[in-house]
Amino acid sequence: MPHLFLALFALFAVTSAAGAADVPVIDDVEGQPLAANAERLVKALDFLGASLPEEAGKQLAKAIENKDAKKVQEVLDKRVLFAITINPEARLKVAKGPGDAILQQAGWTPVLVKVMNDSTVKKQLRVMSAQAGPVYSGPGQDAKGAKADPKIVERFLGAELFIAPPMTDTLSGLKVEYAIVLLYSSESGRREATIGFDIGQGNQDLGFRGETPVLFEVKPAVAVKVKITDFDGKPTTGRFLITDASGHIYPPQAKRLAPDLFFQRQVYRHDGGTILLPPGKFLVQYGRGPEYALKTTELLVPEPRERRTVTLEAKLERWINPADFGFFSGDHHIHAAGCAHYTNPTEGVLPEDMFLHVKGEGLNVGCCLTWGPCYDYQRKFFEAKPWQKSEPFTILKYDVEVSGFGSQALGHVCLLNLRDQTYPGSDGTKLKGWPTWTTPLMKWGKDQGAVTGYAHSANGLGVNPKEAAKRLFDALDANQDGSISPDEARAGKLPLPEQFGTIDTNSDGKLSAAELLKSTEKTANTLPNLNVPEMNGIGAQEVCVTTAMGVCDFISAMDTARTPEWNCWYHIMNCGFPLKASGETDFPCISGSRVGQGRVYVQLGKKTDVVDYSAWCKGIAQGRSYVSDGYAHALEFAVNGTSAGFGDVKLDASGMVKVTAKVAFAKDVSLGTAPGAQAPTGPSRTLELVVNGKVVQSKEIAADDKVHDVSFDVNISSSSWVAIRHFPQMHTNPVNVIVAGKPIRASKASAKWCVGVIEQLWRVRGPGIKDTERAEAEKTFKKALDMYKKIADESADDLRKVD
Repeated sequence: MPHLFLALFALFAVTSAAGAADVPVIDDVEGQPLAANAERLVKALDFLGASLPEEAGKQLAKAIENKDAKKVQEVLDKRVLFAITINPEARLKVAKGPGDAILQQAGWTPVLVKVMNDSTVKKQLRVMSAQAGPVYSGPGQDAKGAKADPKIVERFLGAELFIAPPMTDTLSGLKVEYAIVLLYSSESGRREATIGFDIGQGNQDLGFRGETPVLFEVKPAVAVKVKITDFDGKPTTGRFLITDASGHIYPPQAKRLAPDLFFQRQVYRHDGGTILLPPGKFLVQYGRGPEYALKTTELLVPEPRERRTVTLEAKLERWINPADFGFFSGDHHIHAAGCAHYTNPTEGVLPEDMFLHVKGEGLNVGCCLTWGPCYDYQRKFFEAKPWQKSEPFTILKYDVEVSGFGSQALGHVCLLNLRDQTYPGSDGTKLKGWPTWTTPLMKWGKDQGAVTGYAHSANGLGVNPKEAAKRLFDALDANQDGSISPDEARAGKLPLPEQFGTIDTNSDGKLSAAELLKSTEKTANTLPNLNVPEMNGIGAQEVCVTTAMGVCDFISAMDTARTPEWNCWYHIMNCGFPLKASGETDFPCISGSRVGQGRVYVQLGKKTDVVDYSAWCKGIAQGRSYVSDGYAHALEFAVNGTSAGFGDVKLDASGMVKVTAKVAFAKDVSLGTAPGAQAPTGPSRTLELVVNGKVVQSKEIAADDKVHDVSFDVNISSSSWVAIRHFPQMHTNPVNVIVAGKPIRASKASAKWCVGVIEQLWRVRGPGIKDTERAEAEKTFKKALDMYKKIADESADDLRKVD
């Protein structure tokens, strides 16, 4: 079941006082492999929120650096709870070590295991206990009662090896190594359990020496009630990061139950919810996504015997509220299952769990996309309308990402606002019927009123300078004389990365392969650039084709490298196509940090009483939006008073236009920015005016949590698109300025770039299209190529300069 997803663990046991058994230090141990094992152990404990005490950590770090096997053992052995010896015949025995047997109710405690291996076996080490195992097993699984299975009452313990990276799932065969066991107790008080280990059938030593009884002291947990109010005083939902003085995280991460996720440090709670905590003093950091201030408070949890009600009060504060300006946020690409983060990838978590995360991060819309690995299970949550428990200003909608099946090789496709998730001929499965290219897929979506676009766009749009330069050189060297002349460059169907004279560094009037490679390397990461990417990924691969065919609404941004994301978008818009950008996270596949790291803000009107999902999706397709990490905002962006997505600005002839906006930048980027970028620093941000992909003006804006009015006056000499951005945090969708009724034909080079992209994609991915579909695909690709070649003939010689 999905809710058997994760569990909690408690504090790492501290060093025992006097009376504990000694663990022998083995002398003839090589220092380097033991130091490597210890280093991985430290990283695992840090990940589990159970770091070593500061002084012990310093001692161990020094021992690791010096590869001092004896000192490594001396530091760690004091904290070992189980000492295992494997003799040359691979027989195993275990003894209790000096580490304290202290557990925390409703949590998982990582404890250290020392393995002294004289057999060199490399098998999997397993932990077992008669007091562990499923609560309802055997006959009790049906009756769910102690009378049906009397042993149920003995099963208070959970025990498992921690084998996730950086630890390993088998022994290394080294003479000495350390492992981690996670122990869980559903009860409090003193509880005895017999803990055993084995490495396969028949390996236990005689006389039950492969197990040892341990009397545990299990500390009781306390249910802390959450009272959380929004900036307007109304009850809401928020995120909470809870730590103690040593930096340990609560509830501990290792075995959390959904909706709490082990790969996140924070948890989310609705007002009135509870968090199970041990007694102690905690620092609580709380908020609700990037539009809110991140605040801290102290929480004192008393001993359960005091029988006091404990309440965690959190009053939220916004630094910005885009809804005041009519903008409502969303993440169009999140998952409830299917990634390696989930213990059962084919199932995952429930809508209630995802809704908690969406609301807890202050999103107005969360698009929960069912995809390949989880399609069979998660598709049952799909409806043509939002999830029934959605709220007026928090919507969860199940839709589809075509990924892991069907047309994935030509780009993963996000289909939003579907009425029907079953492709004709697929019979409700992912195994048959789905096309192996994306144009028919997007057409199917558009035919039912869906909004369509590509996921994680930059995947496959990266430039390999060596390969790109070689392809370009071969394409332009028409007479194959080992150089490129100006006439060959001019007549070529692909663009040069720079002006001919700039590339020709020795001024001999021709370009060598070396000069072309150097130019490609220099420009590969510039925005915009004209280098044709490899087209070998799962991002916006077929986008030049589907946009030309009129079936692609948007390119996803904000979760992959910003330069290739925006570069592709720029070139297509330079050809006059109305492609829009939308913001996504691909949670938790690209980032498990939080939903809404990348997001899109859609204009629905200042007097919106309820977020309408269909209208919100339509706003994405119309470009009534901007993409952001939530810490940068472009409000009321307009050109001559016309906002993005609300029509074109029309000029009879070239002339000046006024660009206006209200912009705001957060002083603190406390939660970090979206993937594909680094969080900005400093007291200001550079706001750039972009015309046809080129920055034409810029202004420094204070990052001070305040809204600032800005304006630019710019001359537009021919039909162009105009936007503002802060690289890499925020970008508006464009306003088109149409001069003398002519279409946007901003750059011959951009059109040639699109030609190169389509041809490269066909070379790389065309053979993977099914035989029965290839003829139609080839015809469509050729039609798109002809369109871009015609646009190239109609366009200016290069990326247009704007005064």
